[in-house]
Amino acid sequence: MDVFSSITSYNITRPSVVTIGTFDGVHLGHQAIISQLLKASEKENLESVILTFFPHPRMVLQEKFPIKLINTIEERKELLEKTGINHLIIHPFTKEFSRLTALEFVRDILVNQLHIKKIIIGYDHRFGRNRNATIEDLIEFGKTYGFEVEEIKVQQLNEVSVSSTKIRKALEEGDISTTNNYLGHSFTLSGKIVRGKGLGKKLNFPTANLQMEEDYKIIPKNGVYIVQTEISGKQIFGLTNIGTNPTVDGKQQTIETYFLDFNDHLYDKTLQLKFIARIRDEKKFKNVEALKLAIKEDEVFARELLSN
Repeated sequence: MDVFSSITSYNITRPSVVTIGTFDGVHLGHQAIISQLLKASEKENLESVILTFFPHPRMVLQEKFPIKLINTIEERKELLEKTGINHLIIHPFTKEFSRLTALEFVRDILVNQLHIKKIIIGYDHRFGRNRNATIEDLIEFGKTYGFEVEEIKVQQLNEVSVSSTKIRKALEEGDISTTNNYLGHSFTLSGKIVRGKGLGKKLNFPTANLQMEEDYKIIPKNGVYIVQTEISGKQIFGLTNIGTNPTVDGKQQTIETYFLDFNDHLYDKTLQLKFIARIRDEKKFKNVEALKLAIKEDEVFARELLSN
């Protein structure tokens, strides 16, 4: 897959089939659209192109209502690469870009820059300045400029019944099962392992503290989760606590993982945690001994679940 950092850097002159969207999560609904894109590409011998944007348009146009994203841009890129598309364009979304008229967007970008012969788009897609152009307008542009519009019907989207908004809500509720079912893959958190306060070691449950680099990435509801990661080519499972460590009067939210059957230093390594299941809420125990007992019970539960 070729990755282009802007529309203007796209330099392929062969005719293309294109789809457009933010693709946050690259969930089952997105995968259905991409499947149609790939079928059209193969059948009609067209370059398959996904045009996506970063930052997310809401980050730019609705700064007072910040949005947390399911994927970082690197995670989105990684997931889209797995789909088998030819080209990914990640265009910088700006207020200036948002002011392009529908005509300018179609003529200058889709036709002259991307050389489209077909566009695959949802029934409710809107585009152009103030998002005032509809799919009907796009069909009319297609007649003028010689490209076909393939509409994804509302029935198709309803069959999948997935949206990025639903997934964000599930994560806010700590519902990892629903999240992963909607995504069609595991939700992940990535970051660098940094030194913490050493509390886990004192409890005989040494933990790795994950430091997130991107503040726009959504973090699941506080609680204890079963996770999986890869260390030196081996699959390792662990228990991740997201929260403030209330038993010891913690204040800052941390993401700490106790890895099962692994006891090596991980400082400064970058890890990706795949979330498998949620065990329980984070809670304040009456003392440290009660906390140690709870962690041991979590470990027993996790091992039983993983063995099954």
